[in-house]
Amino acid sequence: MDLGKTTLFGMLKGRMGWLARRQEVLAQNIANADTPMYKPNDLKPLDFKQYLQGKPNRMPLTTTSPKHFTGTRDAMSPFAAQQSVAPYETAPDGNAVVLEEQMAKIGETQLQHNLSTELYRKHIGMIKIALGKGR
Repeated sequence: MDLGKTTLFGMLKGRMGWLARRQEVLAQNIANADTPMYKPNDLKPLDFKQYLQGKPNRMPLTTTSPKHFTGTRDAMSPFAAQQSVAPYETAPDGNAVVLEEQMAKIGETQLQHNLSTELYRKHIGMIKIALGKGR
């Protein structure tokens, strides 16, 4: 039985992927806290309705010649990053990374990751009990 294809486990897998990608983006923001003119990024919130319907993020292909084919392809990452449009604070060198804000977002991401991991563990435990294997 492939648990990744069930709705609950598929959603948890998608959520864990989104949280891992968000952690990467936030770590990149912190790494560039001293880079002039750097604007912090974050991920767009995961739309579970779109995720459950299996609609991939599509991006248009760029053509440099009229002989090239046009079309779209799946995005490299299913989670799109977005740049902050109205930063809370900007340094004189143009950097808009606020370390306290980034650390708060990292803490929130860790809490959500712990919740998702616990939900996954509990549901695996329920399946084991249903199969008669106990805990």
